[in-house]
Amino acid sequence: MIGLIELVIMLLVVAYCAYQRLAMKTVMLINGVALVVLLFVFDNSWGFFASLLIYGVVSLFYFLPDLRVDWISRKLYRFMQKVLPPMNETEKTALEAGDVWWEGELFRGKPDWNTLLNYKKPQLTEEEQSFVDNETEELCSMLDDWDIVHKRKDLPPEVWAFIKEKGFLGMIIPKEYGGKGFSALAHSTVVTKIATRSGSAAVTVMVPNSLGPGELLLHYGTQEQKDHYLPRLAEGKEIPCFALTSPVAGSDAGAIPDKGIVCKGEFNGEETLGIRITWNKRYITLAPVATIVGLAFKLYDPEGLLGDSDKEDYGITCALIPADHPGVEIGRRHLPMNQAFMNGTTTGKDVFIPMHMLIGGQDYAGQGWRMLMESLAAGRSISLPAMGTAVAKLAYRMTGAYALVREQFKLPIGRFEGVEEAMAQIAGLAYRTEASRVMTAGAVDLGVKPSVVSAIAKYHMTEMGRDIMNHSMDVHAGRAIIMGERNYLANGFMSQPIGITVEGANILTRNLMIFGQGAIRCHPYVLREMLAAQLDDEEEGVKRFDSLLFRHIGYGVSNFFRTLGLGLTAAKIADKPVAGETGRYYQQLTRMSSALALTSDVAMGTLGGDLKRKERLSARLADVLSHLYLCSTVLKYYEDHERPLADLPYVRWNMEYGLHKIQEAFYDFYENFPNKVVGKALQFIAFPYGKSYRRPSDKLERELVLPMMKDCEIRDRITQYAYVGNTDDDITGRVELAFKKVLAADNVRYKLRKAMKAKELDKNLTNMERIEQAIEKGIINEEEKQILTDAETARMDVIQVDDYSNDQISGVVD
Repeated sequence: MIGLIELVIMLLVVAYCAYQRLAMKTVMLINGVALVVLLFVFDNSWGFFASLLIYGVVSLFYFLPDLRVDWISRKLYRFMQKVLPPMNETEKTALEAGDVWWEGELFRGKPDWNTLLNYKKPQLTEEEQSFVDNETEELCSMLDDWDIVHKRKDLPPEVWAFIKEKGFLGMIIPKEYGGKGFSALAHSTVVTKIATRSGSAAVTVMVPNSLGPGELLLHYGTQEQKDHYLPRLAEGKEIPCFALTSPVAGSDAGAIPDKGIVCKGEFNGEETLGIRITWNKRYITLAPVATIVGLAFKLYDPEGLLGDSDKEDYGITCALIPADHPGVEIGRRHLPMNQAFMNGTTTGKDVFIPMHMLIGGQDYAGQGWRMLMESLAAGRSISLPAMGTAVAKLAYRMTGAYALVREQFKLPIGRFEGVEEAMAQIAGLAYRTEASRVMTAGAVDLGVKPSVVSAIAKYHMTEMGRDIMNHSMDVHAGRAIIMGERNYLANGFMSQPIGITVEGANILTRNLMIFGQGAIRCHPYVLREMLAAQLDDEEEGVKRFDSLLFRHIGYGVSNFFRTLGLGLTAAKIADKPVAGETGRYYQQLTRMSSALALTSDVAMGTLGGDLKRKERLSARLADVLSHLYLCSTVLKYYEDHERPLADLPYVRWNMEYGLHKIQEAFYDFYENFPNKVVGKALQFIAFPYGKSYRRPSDKLERELVLPMMKDCEIRDRITQYAYVGNTDDDITGRVELAFKKVLAADNVRYKLRKAMKAKELDKNLTNMERIEQAIEKGIINEEEKQILTDAETARMDVIQVDDYSNDQISGVVD
């Protein structure tokens, strides 16, 4: 019995050290002191000697590094060299592109929540806010999406002129070049607001400010290129496009077949060193109207003209070519799903360009892949999340208003629990998209190029947009499926697959990118171990690998004890940065973060390279990391807004929703893990008492929905930057004004309901007939009659849909 007690005491000491992630020297000291205490407190027993033996073995390898290297590290190093697939330069560049930010804390199992809360609150400057409130507001008022999508298939000339004149195409270009010099948050906010009015206009503004010549020139262009192109781009004198995707290389952009050969040729009447390029590109946004074409291609130098006779294949390279350059072909337009933004093809055969047309000049030959990866990281953090947020904002405001205005069985449809369930999803996810948009754009403004976070934001915010639109369509029912000038949902609903497809299809993003890249980039040791194994100098490689290996082992031991301890205590031992109810959520996220760190390490250790091919397993861990991040953004947003009481139901819903999603992803992972014993063991360690988290309750969801049908502060804040018209003939204005008229009539309507219960009014009459009967019986006065009549007239106008003659629909007449 004494021996068992001694062994348990030593195990608890080890567990404490592991939980706290103490340095190895400190761990050895604490355990040494514990052994001395045991020696004098208890009789010598098998437990003491077993502990002493383990301590001695660990000490031997810790204090004698040469022994450790020869017996363990070198053998494992050589084994790792054999089992690791070779990493080419393209793969290495993709892995190293961008930065690890807050997602790194979440992945490693012990997030420092104070770090998150101390990030500067993202805010617009006065100039940026003014641009959103004035120029962007005016642009939105000019947009008629029915006319743009179904008649013109283009923006009107006056809209194009306004966009150019007011600098919408140069928001990211610094002021010294004539641009706005706006922050990523401002860029995101402008795109969000425009997208609530017209997706086609939003994409037109979005593309030049994200992945494109402007972005690439800013970071990599020569001074001469910047001086020439950036002012012209800022003024709208040049319209850019960027041609990356080819018919045979979509998500696998590194496989583009487009080729350029270094050679000498004639330019402006003189022989010069340049490149002869052949390309075939499609899905290129703004290509049909572009004046300059950014082009990605693979560069080869078979004659060594660039100065390195041993190097022929330079890899992906980026050039900037005038659209009217000889041989450049701008092809026919594509017609994206229910959108009218310019998109099409560009081709070229044996087009000769001088070296100065390479972005960054000759020095950047072969650097295109890194340039693109880093630019994509920024673009995914801003543009597509903004589009998803726009959908959420518009759906929240319009669905809430319509659910109050539209009646069935003499009740607003928002009062029915089935409708309420759909509306709760819209409400909760709308809060989540805004929180995620702000924090992710804010990361870019902090100077971060968040590669993994950008993939999370792109995937989940476009998917949330799709879910929100589905629920909104369900609530609107027939009002939403009839096309016409009054329909504010259909175009957005039908265009959701565009955001889900572009900049990497969502299936690829979830199954391969988020965890595939995140596991390597966010892990404190894996990437460095892989790079060490790739070194040609074995001694140097073993030296680096040895240092990393034993820290990695300590990290794994720490994750085991942390996850088990947090599970057994329901995370009550975890630190929390704030008091009150939300403090508990930080603890639960810490628990799930620790479980992710342990599960990831075990999965990579047991499956190795096969984990990449086990895409469904990888996707489930991606979901865990993603929901940890999305929950973090909600908590950060709540704190940044000084913890409004009205927000608390939204925070609760998002935490319960997110934790439940994390739990389901973990269980799916464990149940499908190839090694059933390991899967069950991990499940027990992470969830020792079984499933811990439940979906949000019906009562909580009702709390989310009620503000959607009230004229209140939180409704305005969640839908801030959603453009809503202010006249009753506007597509959204008529709904908003009817909503306010119905609310204003609520007290008078109560009189009618009370009278009906008393059988003073006929329940079988129409609303207008009942108003007349109420006047006749003196239940309401003339002023009240007018309030009710205005509300009923507006209500009936809102629920109407468009109709057309057969000739109009067939297109015979305008």
